[in-house]
Amino acid sequence: MKFTNALIHETSPYLLQHAHNPVNWVPFGPEAFDQARREHKMVLISIGYSACHWCHVMEHESFEDEEIAKVMNAHFVCVKVDREERPDVDMLYMQAVQLMTGQGGWPLNCFTLADGRPVYGGTYFHKPKWLQLLNNLQHLFHQQPEKVLEYAEELTAGLKQSERILQSNTYDTDIQRSHLETMLNRWKQGFDTIHGGPNRAPKFPLPSNYLFLLRYAHLSGDDSLMDHVTLTLRKMAHGGLYDQLHGGFARYSTDIYWKVPHFEKMLYDNAQLVSLYAEAWQWHKNPLYLRIVNETLQFIETEWMGTEGQFFSALDADSEGEEGKYYVWEKEELEDLLGEDAPLFMDYYSVNDTGYWEHGNFILMHTDDVAGLLFKYQLNAVQLEEKITLLKNKLKTAAKQRVKPGLDDKTLTAWQALCCKAFTDGYLISGNVHYLTIAKKGIDFLCTTLTQKKGGLYRTYKNGQVKINAFLDDYAFSIEALISLYKACADESYLLTANTLCEYVLEHFGDAHSVYFHYTHKADKDLIVRNTEVSDNVIPSSNSQMAINLWQLGHYFGNAGFMEKALNMLRATAGDMEKYGPGYSNWGNLALQVLFPFCEVAIVGKRVDEKILEWHQHYVPNTILAVARHPSELALTKHRWQESDTLIHVCRNNTCQLPVNSVNAALQQFEKLAV
Repeated sequence: MKFTNALIHETSPYLLQHAHNPVNWVPFGPEAFDQARREHKMVLISIGYSACHWCHVMEHESFEDEEIAKVMNAHFVCVKVDREERPDVDMLYMQAVQLMTGQGGWPLNCFTLADGRPVYGGTYFHKPKWLQLLNNLQHLFHQQPEKVLEYAEELTAGLKQSERILQSNTYDTDIQRSHLETMLNRWKQGFDTIHGGPNRAPKFPLPSNYLFLLRYAHLSGDDSLMDHVTLTLRKMAHGGLYDQLHGGFARYSTDIYWKVPHFEKMLYDNAQLVSLYAEAWQWHKNPLYLRIVNETLQFIETEWMGTEGQFFSALDADSEGEEGKYYVWEKEELEDLLGEDAPLFMDYYSVNDTGYWEHGNFILMHTDDVAGLLFKYQLNAVQLEEKITLLKNKLKTAAKQRVKPGLDDKTLTAWQALCCKAFTDGYLISGNVHYLTIAKKGIDFLCTTLTQKKGGLYRTYKNGQVKINAFLDDYAFSIEALISLYKACADESYLLTANTLCEYVLEHFGDAHSVYFHYTHKADKDLIVRNTEVSDNVIPSSNSQMAINLWQLGHYFGNAGFMEKALNMLRATAGDMEKYGPGYSNWGNLALQVLFPFCEVAIVGKRVDEKILEWHQHYVPNTILAVARHPSELALTKHRWQESDTLIHVCRNNTCQLPVNSVNAALQQFEKLAV
């Protein structure tokens, strides 16, 4: 290699991609800022991730260009950041760029002073614009330093003001159903009633949004809302967003039809979408939902599961330098591979005007007219399914000859936890013990390899190396996964670990001046502002998930302080929820448990595993489930174990029905209490 820089010693695949650029990249850390002070230079903080298409484009255009690299090296200390390893850095400088430009995205490029205060930034810059920007900024820095300092002071003041606004959120107003009604009335105005999802592009498959809408529709009896959820789930699963051949979802659709995806695949999307479709299957036994769960879990296990129980992060959008090349097909190629059965396959997967993309390539999209195909080809449903499975296997075999997209094989604790929950949810609806085995192995990896000796967590793992103090989302989703696994297998050690982690969060992430938690550990002080994450995005916010965790653990352990903390966090967010529902849907999930009839269900006895699986064949979202196969001291299961029978206890507001040994009888009790 002609060039090698300091990133060669990193473990992040994204950073390693840049290790042989002519740019003298260094990792984020105090050494980079010390260098900038010594050399009297500005700092370029360039942020991206391994599966980011436009990050690759900018690298090829600019960061691999020796002339541009000379300018960057001469005038800037150039810092490369993997946003997935350091979401705290990304969060801070994304907010700074949004304050400057009104928009953000990746690659994210932010220029700062040697103390980390931002001066100017943006996202993707075309090569000539990038060179012009570099020259202009270095000229300004040396010729008009007072102006640069003024920019930095104004931006930093804006960042700190945003944080103060969050800290000042009050919680003296109780959450009401009217908050949710206002939120939904505004939200519905942006629905796409033809293709599902929002009425604009690009379309992201936001799992938390549809989980909330599903639950709200069920609890409120809103049939039109349920129709929208059903439409969206079908369109996402049938569109090009979903890999019809290998399983798994791409990150988003570039159009309103869920047709042309941005082909990168992320673990966090797929894990959450498994949980969403699993819950949708509980509500409505649509075989499509179960198929999506099984295919996506199979994809995750095949492509992203390591030998130690760890899960990898992502697959690139590109292969052989072309976005989507691995996933699309030419008509002639299908005809050669499938022979006389090609017309059936092409009708089934819309290899026609509907599925046409560009340059003679088609994106496989599941037809909505299966009945028409049954008639056209004189097949019954079973015969059609068998034929399509056979033809898919032929294409999978052919696809093995293609160059696969690049794999980001680092493990991130928060995403590991989301994936453990996905396999747990897959087990609960299908009874497939293999899924439970994978979930347990994944949690064991989290609780050993990703856990620090002093009780905290690490953020990331790769090739035997753990590093970086975990962030709030790592704790929030680890706690959620531990609670889920406890509910699936009645092992209280998972619940006790979840409670211990929750206590750790309260001690190390709490804020005496705010109801919310900080995103970073109190020991980490290398950023100019300690951020707080409140609004939900593709991944729910760490604060919303911690509020749900506190609410649930409060019930399990009889901890009124936990429950009051959760309620105060929810109350402080109620006003924001009303204004923009899609950004607060996970908060909405907690609000549903507070505002609608909420029951505690305890299943206790030797046949608890059988009863757990039977219970999860039904849709009872507004419950908290406690399970025990042995005598237990938990608040919800204490004094309820009997040697002779496995009993189900249904309670609401500390008032319990008579215990029953039938799931159906318990469901009848629940329905009476839930009125």
